Parts: sequence; structure tokens; C-alpha cells
Amino acid sequence: MAQFESQNETKGFYKLSWLQRIGFGSGDLAQNLIFQTTCMYLLFFYTDIYGLDAVDVSVMFTVGNVANVIWDPIVGALIDKHNPTLGKYRAYLVYVGIPLSGFAILCFWNGFAPSLLYAYVTYIAMTLLYTFINVPYGALNSSLTRDTNEIAIRTSVRMFMANCGGLAVGSGLPLLIAYFTDEQVEGLPKDPGAWFTTMTIYALVGLLLLLFCFTQCKERVVMNAEESANVKVSDLWMEFFHNRPLRIIAFFFITAFAMMSIGNAAGAYFMNCNMHGTSEQLSIFMGLGSAPSFIFMPLVPMIKRAIGKKNMFYVFLSIAIIGMAFLYIVAKMDAPSMTLVYVAQFVKSTGVIVATGYMWALVPEVISYGEYKSGKRIAGIVNALTGIFFKAGMTLGSVVAPAILAYVAYNPKSVEQTPFAEEGILWLVCVIPAVLLVLAMFIISRYELTDDVIDKINMEIEKRETADAIN
Repeated sequence: MAQFESQNETKGFYKLSWLQRIGFGSGDLAQNLIFQTTCMYLLFFYTDIYGLDAVDVSVMFTVGNVANVIWDPIVGALIDKHNPTLGKYRAYLVYVGIPLSGFAILCFWNGFAPSLLYAYVTYIAMTLLYTFINVPYGALNSSLTRDTNEIAIRTSVRMFMANCGGLAVGSGLPLLIAYFTDEQVEGLPKDPGAWFTTMTIYALVGLLLLLFCFTQCKERVVMNAEESANVKVSDLWMEFFHNRPLRIIAFFFITAFAMMSIGNAAGAYFMNCNMHGTSEQLSIFMGLGSAPSFIFMPLVPMIKRAIGKKNMFYVFLSIAIIGMAFLYIVAKMDAPSMTLVYVAQFVKSTGVIVATGYMWALVPEVISYGEYKSGKRIAGIVNALTGIFFKAGMTLGSVVAPAILAYVAYNPKSVEQTPFAEEGILWLVCVIPAVLLVLAMFIISRYELTDDVIDKINMEIEKRETADAIN
């Protein structure tokens, strides 16, 4: 048995230590501390503190995401084509981590408020740099091993830690902002200095975690130097058109991230305007967006083995829809119970966390499928493609949320919003995300790569490479 495992190790089916799994997951924790903060709170910061119009913010977010559609394939081809001394993919965690942290901090500085130009420069720079972290980090995932069970375990660890970051952002950030200010207000304080200090802490901790991820990861399943030299940006579109499973998860990513972007952006508005909650209540509500991960993500490998990959998606997407429906009903009560709001948020988040968390385990699968078909393991380009569709989903979310707020005449200077505005916010939190999840269920139903199919593909690739090496 030991001999068999040793042979498998040499063939790419590597097992990672728990320190290595945690080290890899720390990269996602770091990115959430930095990027999820902007996803969840930057819209609120820009409209209620920095002083920008919601429509201007919507346009800016759209411009940023469109720029990234052009930028992502360039980054993907670049990292696949080159082999830095510090590692093919992990090197960028070091090279880009420092400037990313710096610009994330600057996004939450209002020294030039309400300068739209300053907001554009810092926001666009931050998103472009984030791509130079996120794409190589995603490629790093597929370079560690071909082993599907190891990928499932590592994805669970990764998502567990990612949601630790989500909890720190959703629950911890409002508390820290309240701690650093003397303001006594309902909802989120609007003290610019408190926001800047809080983001500085999050960005610096994120940078340290990126460095830790770098130390614990090593690329083992990558293209050779000759194949790397032949990578072109056009390979991205060839891969997209010839890799059907990739197209399916791409559209799943669009739908899932649009859902999350809309719901996350509206969370603060919902608690402030619909529920008239305190900073502490907002902290609990946002924290419950990540809390279920601590219960369910460690169970994902077992659940997947019991009911299968596709059924797991169906079950947890349905749970999310039920939670959203429950949240809508509770919010429409004459005297809504905050306890029931918390329960609904927990149910909703359970479904969202597992379904959207495990979808990242599908990316190494479609990379292997593409390698099987074309002979090229272009992990950077594939992750650039998923990045494009991830950002397409985020773009939809960043457009829809401000547009709805503008349509319902949301007034950031008013404590009490109109019933129409409150209904619009409720649609952003519950109705629109639920519709998107129904669409996501249909999309994932078309995915055909079972674990058995992927295992056969990976074994065939390793046999092919062994034969080529002998010849």
C-alpha cells in the first residue's frame, strides 16, 4: 500500500499535510479580508461617507469590471507563460500583495472627498491588482495535486478559512468601526477616520496571510518550460469554445457571484433602513453570512461522497432559496422579530456558502479536462476565464444594486426611507438573489464531469506523460 501511494505521489496524485492545506486556505482568507470588504462596504462608504452619487458609483464599478474583462486574459497568459524564481504562481502573492494592500487602504480614505477622479484611480488600481493575486492563486489550486479527494478536502479547508474572512468582514468590521469612533448612532457609524483605520488593519493582516500562503504552497502539476513558452492570450478563447464543462461553470460563476454581489451590497442597507438595527445587530446579521461555514464546510467531503456532487448543489441551492423566502416574509411582518431575521439569514447563508464554496473545486476538474483534450495545462488562462465570469457576475451585482437604489429613490441623508425604497432594498436582499439561484440550479444540471470521469481523465494524462518521457 505504501509503495502504491509512493507511486501515486510521483504521478501527480499528491497528498498535502494539514499545515499545507491551512497555508493554501490562508490565501483565500487574506483575499476576503481585503476584497470582500470592498464588495460588502465600499458602495456604502462611497454613498454615505465619501459623498458620491449612487449612479456615479454604479458607473465606476461597471468601468472597473469591464477593464478587468480585458485585463484577466492578459494576466492569465502572462502567468502561464512565465516561470518566476519564487514559483510559477505563488510568486505573485509576494510581488502583488504589497501594492494590493496599499490601494485597498486608499479606497477607504476620504482625503479628497468627494473627488470622483480619486475614487476611480484607487478603485480601478485595486481591482486590477486583485486580479494579479486572484488568478495565480486560483491556478495554484490546480497545481498542487490531481487527487480529487485531496481537492475536496482542500476546498473545504479553503472555504472554511475564506468564511473566517467573511465573518471578520461581515461581523468584525462594523464592531471595529464602532470601536474607533465616538459617534453614537443607529447602524454603521460614518466616521471617515474609523473606516480608514479599520481597513488599514484588515489590509495589513491580509498581506501577512498572503505571505504565509506563499511559504506553504509548492507547484507540482504544471506545464513544462517548452509548453509555457507557447502560451498565447488567444488560447483563452480556444479553451472556452472547446471545453464545454468550462463554459457551464463559467455561467454558473456569473449567476452565483451576481447573486452574492447583490445580496452583500444590500445587507447594510437592509439592516439600517428596513430593520433599523444597531451596529451590533448589523454585525450579527453580516456575521451569520459566514458562520454556517464553521459547521458545514468540514462536512462537505462526506456530504459529497454520500449524495454526489450535483445533488449537493441542488440541496444547498434549495436551502438558500428557502432562507431568502423566509427572510422576505419576516421582514414584511408588522413587528419583525430580529431573532427570526437571524434564523433566516443563517438558513440562507448555509445554502449559499456550501454551493458557492464547493464550486471552486470544479475549476481543477475543467483544467484537467482541457489538458486531456488539448495537451495543455493552462491553469492561469482557465482561472483568468473564471475570473472574467466571476467579475461579470460582480458587475451585474454592482450595477443592479445602485440602480435599484436610485430607482426607488433611496436617500442616504434620511433616517426613514419610503415604503417603496424599503421594498426595493428587500428585493435586493431576497427576491432577485432567489431568482438567480433558480437559474444557477438549471446551469449546474448540465455539468457532466463526475468524480469517476475526472479520475479516469487524470490517470490517462499521467500515463500519456509517462509514455512521452520514456520516448
